[in-house]
Amino acid sequence: MLTAMCLAALVLAAVHSQETEETITYTQCTDGYEWDPVRQRCKDIDECEIVPDACKGGMKCVNHYGGYLCLPRTAQIIVNEREEAAAESTSGRNNVIRRTPADPQRAPPNPTHQIQCAAGYEQSDHNVCQDIDECATGTHNCRADQVCVNLRGSFSCQCPPGYQKRGDQCVDIDECTLPPYCHHRCVNTPGSYYCQCNAGFQLASNNHTCVDINECDANNPCAQQCYNILGSFICQCNPGFELSSDRINCEDTDECRTSSYICQYQCVNEPGKFSCVCPEGYQVVGGRTCQDINECETTNECREDEICWNYHGGFRCYPRNPCQEPYVLTSENRCVCPVSNAICRELPYSVVYKYMSIRSDRTVPSDIFQIQATTIYPNTINTFRIKAGNENGEFYLRQTSAVSAMLVLVKSLSGPREHIVDLEMLTVNSLNYRTSSVLRLTIIVGPYAF
Repeated sequence: MLTAMCLAALVLAAVHSQETEETITYTQCTDGYEWDPVRQRCKDIDECEIVPDACKGGMKCVNHYGGYLCLPRTAQIIVNEREEAAAESTSGRNNVIRRTPADPQRAPPNPTHQIQCAAGYEQSDHNVCQDIDECATGTHNCRADQVCVNLRGSFSCQCPPGYQKRGDQCVDIDECTLPPYCHHRCVNTPGSYYCQCNAGFQLASNNHTCVDINECDANNPCAQQCYNILGSFICQCNPGFELSSDRINCEDTDECRTSSYICQYQCVNEPGKFSCVCPEGYQVVGGRTCQDINECETTNECREDEICWNYHGGFRCYPRNPCQEPYVLTSENRCVCPVSNAICRELPYSVVYKYMSIRSDRTVPSDIFQIQATTIYPNTINTFRIKAGNENGEFYLRQTSAVSAMLVLVKSLSGPREHIVDLEMLTVNSLNYRTSSVLRLTIIVGPYAF
């Protein structure tokens, strides 16, 4: 026990001897002592105060440097100690007499004697030496960038928080060079520091950690759809729209410009979508295709003496009896010239009226209509020709058998237009019997290629 106490006294003495130089700082103390950050030295621990029931058997506890003693309650103890130890001792305990001849605070036995106080102390009105607070009186020599800390009989010049001593100056501690304080970025400031986060993040409540900002919940920057991602966000547009160059706003997608085949006739762009329209006489089928409207079935505007003929994109009204003098109607669309009439000898025996429609700009050559004899006579020869209506050479009649021929379109036709072509079948026998019949074909060319 005595060895430990002597060692503690030596350590304490070393602290006092180097106090004014401020070149050595102790942060660890031997057993029985603890570090005093204000005085910057080790101070004795009063075990009698902190150790529960330190002494047993009616013994009394007496604190001592670096430890304590258990003595009989009748024992008288005389302790010589320095001023700091005296202030931290167990003065006031029963049967403990403390004697400190060198204590600058204690008055001499003779109260009328004028005392002399050590450096750092001054005589009080009660003729005792009391500590001078150099920090309060301004008699210290600390620099403007230092903090004065009063000590018993002296003072200490310390650096404020965030600074460290380098020689006799206080220099800033760059916390950003120490183990990482900040999650993303550290900014050093005089005596302190603060943390910053990368774009898309914000400081948490601990002012060190960075957490993601949900931009979509905070202030949705997107014009339509917003998706949060770590540190940022992305915008998307509804169908029919596309992101603008700023990647935030949405612009209408003009589907009509993307392809000329998106609609069969005409494309109409609308906000976020498009629609197809068809010309008069057609209706939209399947959203994009145009289909002819059969007006003869929906809105027949022909008179009772007329028949309605539908064609691609419209309709026409033709007379139910197309026969002209001297022809008479014998059946639907068939006119016959009576043999009893002398005029009929120079005319075709019969004229049949037929109607057909084709689309504009039809691919050529193309077979469009077949003509065939309805009555076949023995020992006869049939020949076919285009009698009228082919002045521009749009058609060609190709005989396919002894009793039939095929009308071929050899030049493309554009509508709306009506062509009337007379197809004649001439019949001759071995007795020089000669007769003919005409099929008057009305070809209606629609205005479009659909």
